[in-house]
Formats: sequence, structure tokens, C-alpha cells
Amino acid sequence: MTAGESQPEKGAVDRSEGFGERLLGVLLDRAHEMPPHLIAPLIVEVVGRVGGRNVSILLQDYEQLMLVPLPGRRLTVGERAPIDGSPAGTAFRSGTPVEVPQADGVRMYLPLLDSSDQVGVLALTLDTVDDDRRLLHRLASLAAHVLVTRNSYTDQFLQTRRREPMSVAAEIQWSLLPPLSMSTPQVAVAGILEPAYEVAGDSFDYALNDDILHVATVDAMGHGLDAATMATVAIGAYRHARRTDVGLSGIYAFMDRAIAAQFGPEHFVTAQMMRLNVATGHLQWVNAGHPAPLLIRNHQVVRQLHSPTTLPVGFGGDEPQISEQTLQVGDRVLCFTDGLIEEHDVRGEQFGEEQLIAWVNRIEHAEEGVRAVVRSLSHTLIRERGGITSDDATLFLIEWRGGAVDHLATLE
Repeated sequence: MTAGESQPEKGAVDRSEGFGERLLGVLLDRAHEMPPHLIAPLIVEVVGRVGGRNVSILLQDYEQLMLVPLPGRRLTVGERAPIDGSPAGTAFRSGTPVEVPQADGVRMYLPLLDSSDQVGVLALTLDTVDDDRRLLHRLASLAAHVLVTRNSYTDQFLQTRRREPMSVAAEIQWSLLPPLSMSTPQVAVAGILEPAYEVAGDSFDYALNDDILHVATVDAMGHGLDAATMATVAIGAYRHARRTDVGLSGIYAFMDRAIAAQFGPEHFVTAQMMRLNVATGHLQWVNAGHPAPLLIRNHQVVRQLHSPTTLPVGFGGDEPQISEQTLQVGDRVLCFTDGLIEEHDVRGEQFGEEQLIAWVNRIEHAEEGVRAVVRSLSHTLIRERGGITSDDATLFLIEWRGGAVDHLATLE
């Protein structure tokens, strides 16, 4: 502060020119080398500079049912908030702030979004909101980025998200996953695994390399650690082959050899590998033993994407036939593993693809966005099965939005 500038009164909120930029800079600069357990107190301090108090950081639990308060110095640790049916949950699901008037001010719930990955919610109380909304939104975005970055250096955030004991196999699978969702102007994806604390052989992976979205879903035979180990090798082989820039046939062949070499001819992994050109909507895929994906158009399943299937990876199948489909803008493709449709409902009948399609059509009309659809579909199907989950199940939803994005690379 230069000579002639007045200091803000103690306890007053600074509204001088450039205050917002300085505040965000403080968070970014001080978080750079700060240990993980001091990140939350730093966020509380920065929020206090805009008059915020009673700050809570709520993280999504593994089952995507609750928002769980992060414990820590200077944080307000209250009750867990259900994702469905609470102001915090509304902010989380919609990705937009929610304001609740209270006797002592306004309680704000700001979604914590790192890029498009949902982290949780930042809750705070203000006397009045005034013109702070844009600054608080940016502050929450930066806080989410800092939390995600520090997540690699601590167990604190992962421990907070757990509401049940987790199996070793599930521990392996969760550490293997990419972010559960991604959203860009051209494409959005979201995935979910169940049962969250016992999943073993199911997994998924994706990467957006220039205009090509790469997606894989896998389901390793068996249960427990054996299945988790096979799935880990399958995903590792998929990533390795994908990063050498070979086509889908080459990816299948590399995964096949890796599983056969490591586990022998008696073991296998079913899989589905896809490539979507996000500039044109051209979709290609290889199906190695998975159910046919569902093509969703205008929030309705229009058909199953049946295609020639090859042997599961590990069995030494012939060169696979690559299937193709040109998507229309707004089309969605739902991939899933057999654990979703081979389970039995509360009447003892196999759940089946017809019931799945019926529920997809209902939920597509009731929910907005791929994250909300996948989450609602998973929870609805578990409820329809009476909570029974005897096998792993994966849901992965892709939405093609079309359009060029070169203009986003400029600052104009």
C-alpha cells in the first residue's frame, strides 16, 4: 500500500480497486507451497476478507449420496447434507450458487468445480451479498483447483469422503479412475461405479487428445483382488497403447497380449473401446464382450448400437471389426457393463435391458446434464433392485455437443 492510501478499518470489508484480483492472488500464492492440512484454514481466511464466516467445505461421498463436511482448523463442521433435497445439494447438482436468507444474513452455497469436475460445495454466511457474487464464484473455483491439486499429497480429503469401510480391491479401482466427469463445449462425459465400497473388476478410462475423445470400459472376470489386479493391467495396457497413438485394433491386440501374458489362457477381461471425433461426431468402437451401448437422441433411447463382437481380451481373438456411427449434435451414448442388467429386481426377475431402457427414458426427461443423469440412473437402478448389488456395474455416458472451439484459445 502506497503513501496516501488509507487502511481499511479493522473488521471492515475491503472494497478498494483491484481488491478481488489481490485476494485471488493471495490464495494462489500462499497455497503454492502450503501443506495440505493448512489449505482449508487459508480458504477460511480468504473468505473472511470478503466478510464471509461460518465456512464449511463439503465433499461428495463415494456413493454420490451425501456432501460430507471436511474437518479442519477454523472450519465449521456441521451435519452432512443430502445431495438430493438440500440447498448444498442443489448447488452441487446444478453447478450454480444457491442463496438462503437467514436471520443473521445470507447463507451461500458455491459449487466447487475444478474445470468441470465436481469436488463439492463451499458454504459460507454473509451479512449481505452486495456485489460479491462474481468474486465468490471465482474464489470457489480457485479453491476447488487448490483442493484437487493437494488431494494427491494427502489422505485427508479421501478419508472425509468415506462413509463406510472400503475393500482393498475398491481402493485400487478408485485410485485408477480419471475424474468422474468432464465437460467442454464440444463433449461431456460422466461415469459411475457400483458398489462404491466393494467394486473390484469394473473400471473406465477416458482422455481427450485434440479432437479425439478416447473411452474404455472394462469388466475383469471374478471378484475381489484378482479381478482388481486384472482390471488394473487392462487399463494400464489400454493407456499405454492409446498413448502410442495406435488405432482401436492395435489397442485391442495390445490389451489382449498383456492379459494373456500376465494371467494365462483361463482369464479374460471384457471391454469396449471407443474413439469419438468431437469436431465431426464420428464415433468408432470395438466391442469385446460388452452389452451394446444405447444411442439417446432428444432424451429418448432410439436404438442399441449393436455391432460385431470379438473375444474378450486375453483370449487371443482375431483382429476386431471396427463399428461406426455418425452422431447428431446433442446425441448421447450410454455404455454399461453386464452387472447392471444381469442383476435381479425385488421380484426375483432379471433386471434386463428393457427395464434399463425404460428408466433411461424417464430419467433423461427428468434430469439435466450427463452427471445428473448418470448419478440418478445409478441410484434409481439400485433402488429398483432393492439395494442388491451382487456384481460390479459401470455406467458411462457421453454427450456430443458439436461445434468448433478454436475461438476459445484467444483472449479477445
